[in-house]
Amino acid sequence: MDMLLTALRAAAETTRLRLLALANRGSFCVTDFAEILGQSQPRLSRHLKLLCESGLLSRAREGSTVWFSLPPDALGDLARTLVERLPEDDPLLASDRRQAARVLAERARVASAQFRLQGEDWDEMQALGLPAARVEAAIEELLGGPSLGRVLDIGTGTGRLLELLAPRASSALGIDASRAMLGLARGRLASPGLQHCGVRQADMYRLPLADASYDVAILQMVLHYAEDPAAALREAARVLRPGGRLLVIDLAAHERSDLTARLAHVWPGFSGAKMATLLSEAGLRPSQPARVEGPLEIMLWPADAPQTRRLEAVA
Repeated sequence: MDMLLTALRAAAETTRLRLLALANRGSFCVTDFAEILGQSQPRLSRHLKLLCESGLLSRAREGSTVWFSLPPDALGDLARTLVERLPEDDPLLASDRRQAARVLAERARVASAQFRLQGEDWDEMQALGLPAARVEAAIEELLGGPSLGRVLDIGTGTGRLLELLAPRASSALGIDASRAMLGLARGRLASPGLQHCGVRQADMYRLPLADASYDVAILQMVLHYAEDPAAALREAARVLRPGGRLLVIDLAAHERSDLTARLAHVWPGFSGAKMATLLSEAGLRPSQPARVEGPLEIMLWPADAPQTRRLEAVA
């Protein structure tokens, strides 16, 4: 009874419940927890110490890093039971899940052999053996026109898309949550002729940008990592000017379950019907998509913001 009471007392605090909910999704280190929860490492270390002492969390050291997870015993089962009773629609927990999905995806990306070898030339489509050049040609065709105005690349990665579209953009901004990726993108954008392009660290679910401030927004190979694709599309729609264009480039629906483990994909691609629904619910008007064949099929889904609309309807 004493052991049970100690464990229940340890869990009875908001931050510690959030930590248990995250640990139920996999192993994280204190740096991961700090990034996901937005709290300091010293504060989280105290919470983690208490949870470990109560038996609700286990710790495993790998070199200089300590990984935390739920233990495979009775107290671990108690932690899972508590987590299962947390409300799925709690906004704080939903935000934690989104951030955790991003951290896991970034971990898989940086750990990939292609990333280590290619550095700033790394590209997920190339890593998957997909025809990146043909996809880029399709992007340029779908965007059309000699001038794109203000361009926003959400999930810019190493900034390749900014480099591609720079000659047709009056200004271009790349958003990414990864400091490592932004460092590579800044190196790429130091080339001549790219002074009107920049990058910024931000969360795609909370873009630090004004309503109706961009003519074009792009999400390339981003949504299959998103815990909540609908929320990401609503936020992208919010920053589009009336008549602006959103372009989503992503995998068509597939059955490659190995990608979930190897690259931390959350979604096995998207069907045409699913994407059309997501875009419509974000307040956009989908148009004819383009298809690029390869080992995995790539789809390019364009959608336009209405010429007149109430932005608060999609915010």
